[in-house]
Amino acid sequence: MRYIFFFFVLAAAAPVRAQYVGLNAKEIKLLKRLINKDTSVGKAYGSMVRTAEQALGEAPHPIDTIRTEGLLQGDPKKTATQASLRDMNKIYALALVYRVQGDRRYLAKAKEFLLAWAGTNHPKGDPIDDTNLDRVIEGYDMIKGELGSGENTLIQDWLRVTAQTELHSRYYHPDRPSFYNNWHSHRLKVVGEIAFAIGDTALQNYTITALKEQLAKNLNPDGSSIDFTSRDALHYHVYDLEPLLKLIYVLKRATGVDYYAFQASNGASIRQSVDWLLPYLNGQKTHAEFVNSTVDFDRKRAQNNEAAYKAGTLFETKNGIGTLVLAVYFDEGLKPLAGQLMAAEGAAPWQEVVIRLGQGRG
Repeated sequence: MRYIFFFFVLAAAAPVRAQYVGLNAKEIKLLKRLINKDTSVGKAYGSMVRTAEQALGEAPHPIDTIRTEGLLQGDPKKTATQASLRDMNKIYALALVYRVQGDRRYLAKAKEFLLAWAGTNHPKGDPIDDTNLDRVIEGYDMIKGELGSGENTLIQDWLRVTAQTELHSRYYHPDRPSFYNNWHSHRLKVVGEIAFAIGDTALQNYTITALKEQLAKNLNPDGSSIDFTSRDALHYHVYDLEPLLKLIYVLKRATGVDYYAFQASNGASIRQSVDWLLPYLNGQKTHAEFVNSTVDFDRKRAQNNEAAYKAGTLFETKNGIGTLVLAVYFDEGLKPLAGQLMAAEGAAPWQEVVIRLGQGRG
């Protein structure tokens, strides 16, 4: 373990100028054109502006340790974390609006938030906790070229430690079959996003190699997932696919390799697992959630009156919108169903804009 950690540190000097996680210069330029040209894009961007404007008058609220995993709703530690995590969208919105408008007030405030988190937060290597850092990594990626060397060093060191802790914590046990459930999908997403945001080639190589193994051990050739099997819930099939899709989105942008249809050694693929989900999104099938779950925590959440986890509750199609929108980046044929669900549920507008920008659709 120590050897691997040292190797990662040696790889830290890779170039960091490229942007693969947050919107790049070309996408920002396209976004500027679309804001006034396309009503839906303008509306989605307007929500980001409102978040950024409000954040200008607020102080960062970093937390020492993120605590969400394994805690019931209402637990004081989880409640405190949820309050602090509101900073994530603020950081992203500040970075985005700065890149669009060029007003350095937004840049200064984004730096203030990022440096506060880098100086306060200490990861413990739990991927379900760290998965909340998406917006921070994306926001940082968009403005890292505008930061001083000392500021970049502080933020990159924090992110690198976060990634390395994921690979060296007490939660990292590749020898156990349960290791390859949704936790590892989220772990790979977080490590991959950080790797490409800070230019750490060792972490990048680890992510690509580990992804191929994860697809073979987490997804089944029929399209189902081991999480669906153990939890009897599409909630967890979706919770598995979203981080995998986010990761391969970054990989496609960074390497040009499309892992959406990549067939793992067992014949499984992300495409097949998305296709397996489609009948539950288009109304052909329904599923009663958690009826045969083997995980005691699911029952505890139901007993805690968390309605979504009550055994027998039907899966709601709105909970698959995020997965479907991400998949549209790789398969345009899914766009009509994604649009239909978004129109019916009013969800995922900004995510849809980001995917559209990534495809270069003006």
